Amino acid sequence: MKPVQAEPYVPQLDVVYPSELDGHTDKLNITHEVIVDKNYPFLEKTFSFRFMRGLMYTGIFTVVFIMNVLVYGLKVEGRKILRKNKKVLKNGAMTVSNHVHRWDYLFVLQAVRYRTMYFPAWKENLNTPDKDWVRLAGGIPIPEDIHTIKYFNEAFDELHRKKKWIHCYPETSSFYYFQPIRPFKKGAFTMAHRYNLPVLPLAISYRKPHFPFTIVNSIRALKGQQKLPMITLRIGEPLLVDPDLNRKEAVRKLRKECHEALVRLAGITNNPYPAEGD
Repeated sequence: MKPVQAEPYVPQLDVVYPSELDGHTDKLNITHEVIVDKNYPFLEKTFSFRFMRGLMYTGIFTVVFIMNVLVYGLKVEGRKILRKNKKVLKNGAMTVSNHVHRWDYLFVLQAVRYRTMYFPAWKENLNTPDKDWVRLAGGIPIPEDIHTIKYFNEAFDELHRKKKWIHCYPETSSFYYFQPIRPFKKGAFTMAHRYNLPVLPLAISYRKPHFPFTIVNSIRALKGQQKLPMITLRIGEPLLVDPDLNRKEAVRKLRKECHEALVRLAGITNNPYPAEGD
């Protein structure tokens, strides 16, 4: 793969990041309490839910994909890698990206085009007004109770049998427009090892705004909002589980390779954080 040129543009925004690298930038608007236990429908299969999910994805594939370009200046690079690796990806895959934007899952969907995906979701997001959006998008809450993990795993077992794609944020929390790649938790790569899934690295980086995107920023300024950079998402070559290593070493290797791939794809030459986040 041709080396990615360093991305010279680093956003300078008025964002205060948590001291912990897996902390949360926003204070959640908690409006209710969802109980995630063995009775929770990790995979909702009612007709009404499936209908609304299909309707929402239709809106994503049409209106949202256009908005991503117009509102955030989204540019996707590396789609030829998807075409080149069709055989590798035909039985399902795990996409992995840095978590830097409220809409970055929608950016990922636009990168891989017209796939309905699923992702492990932070349980607390289900206690906010965004609960229905998270679920319809494919969010499956990670239980806090170790005894309930069995049912979470069974949901992903079924998705894997159906060859569905899974997206993971191994940084675990969102740091808006953050430049370095933070350390990765091992959970995503343990899941990839469990299902022997190829891992597709996707890195979000930024570009200096130019016309016509500067018009969008001018509108933001009139509203008293910060001017934002444009978004670039680069797709990397699939990473495979090493069959010659035991589970622990294979997961560690996959995490390290994926972290290095995101650093490279984001154009970062001196990333300050290691791959290991736990």
